[in-house]
Amino acid sequence: MYETILFEKRRGVATISLNRPKVLNAFDGRMHEEVRKALDEVADDDEVRAIVLRGEGRGFSAGADLAQIIESSDGDPDLGQYLRETYSRLVTRMTAMEKPIIGALHGPVYGAGLGIALACDLRIAAESAKFSVAFIKIGLMPDAGVSFFLPRIVGLARAMEMSMLGEPVEAEEAQRIGLVNRVVPDDELVDAANALAGRLAAMPTRALGRIKQSLYASFESNLESALEAEAQGQTLCGYTNDHREGVAAFFEKRAAEFTGS
Repeated sequence: MYETILFEKRRGVATISLNRPKVLNAFDGRMHEEVRKALDEVADDDEVRAIVLRGEGRGFSAGADLAQIIESSDGDPDLGQYLRETYSRLVTRMTAMEKPIIGALHGPVYGAGLGIALACDLRIAAESAKFSVAFIKIGLMPDAGVSFFLPRIVGLARAMEMSMLGEPVEAEEAQRIGLVNRVVPDDELVDAANALAGRLAAMPTRALGRIKQSLYASFESNLESALEAEAQGQTLCGYTNDHREGVAAFFEKRAAEFTGS
């Protein structure tokens, strides 16, 4: 079914594994299509309530497959149009997903691969992970959402340094500056990501979706808009079965059993 990714669903968690290890999981056109297709499938599957995105082989992703871009163009490629058709669509799809996405990151997380990692809602890094904006090394500016996410996550000064110098950031430093949520030994990465995904899959899915929506919207809104978004979101959450279950469990002094509805 898929040629460039591995895809499986188990116990409420879908795992999407980038599977072009010979080119460090660099994205070509087919990989973009297949990741979006897998996300669409997950979005329509009520049994899946969390997603893990990871990479096979030596690392998460080296970014775009430059060789494929050059080979498929007639002369100098229009990189802006390429982005509109690929990374812009994928990043938008990821952030619009109601269900939480966990990035399980190891080895190189470079260039546009960093953008895909930043578009995940939570990030767990293996000790081997290295993060580099990298674009400056080939005379380009950051893309794939890096210019949006990075300064909001690590601050303007550090984002400027990472973007202009392109120097890699080690996993422990990435955690210190907030680029990732936690760091684990390499041999524990898959288990740690699955455990976190399982925890999220047992939570109120509609409320998680509203959390994503409101926090992303807060980047571009004022206090009045944020308060109204909270009110609208709380109206939706307040009518869910999970809210009713949570209230019942609270008064009955028991653990809630959420269903995602």
